[in-house]
Amino acid sequence: MDEILVCDDEREIVDAIEIYLSQEQYLVRKAYNGEEALEMVKKHNIKLVVLDIMMPVLDGIRTAMKIREISAVPIIFLSAKSEDADKILGLNIGADDYVTKPFNPLELIARVKSHLRRYTTLGSLNTENNAMYQVGGLQINDETKEVFVDGEQIKMTPIEYSILLLLMRNPGKVFSINQIYENIWNEEAIGADNTVAVHIRHIREKIEINPKDPRYLKVVWGVGYKIEKQ
Repeated sequence: MDEILVCDDEREIVDAIEIYLSQEQYLVRKAYNGEEALEMVKKHNIKLVVLDIMMPVLDGIRTAMKIREISAVPIIFLSAKSEDADKILGLNIGADDYVTKPFNPLELIARVKSHLRRYTTLGSLNTENNAMYQVGGLQINDETKEVFVDGEQIKMTPIEYSILLLLMRNPGKVFSINQIYENIWNEEAIGADNTVAVHIRHIREKIEINPKDPRYLKVVWGVGYKIEKQ
């Protein structure tokens, strides 16, 4: 049974989410501030975190940053804020998704399931026998779910890994932002530009010597992104 951590200072919201997740046979761990959430991540085999942004003691932004120091589990932010800037901030510090309050519980459950599938399989969309993909010094081993650049292993979140795997499996092919979003998030790409762009930037920062002059992950202006053939 997968363990999911739900952290929000509003106990009624935590209890409500617990009801829906429990109906889907998930084990719910509950926390009401960031420090409690961090302790839960350290003590339990948490597979996904649903995390409120505005909380006492330790807010969601700083909590997510600390979680990312010790774990790559998917993080879904909850917030009453709906501005693009807040969504980008959440993605920038390591979140995988963002749900705005008030939210539809069925939508939240669908997102939880999607991210759990991605986290537990990490790119199992690969249907070829050969699980090794390499372009120049960039290499993915899809059996061990490892990424290497010039022989050095690079840590990636599940979303980053899935995007890079999609592009690495199709070197030279340009994917639009909508195509990337629909392939990775498995839903219609509505307002996906910022979400995809933030993750692309994170990938570049990890795999490129100079992210502003990338060797591998290229932008085709007005079209999309590709992994350059070498």
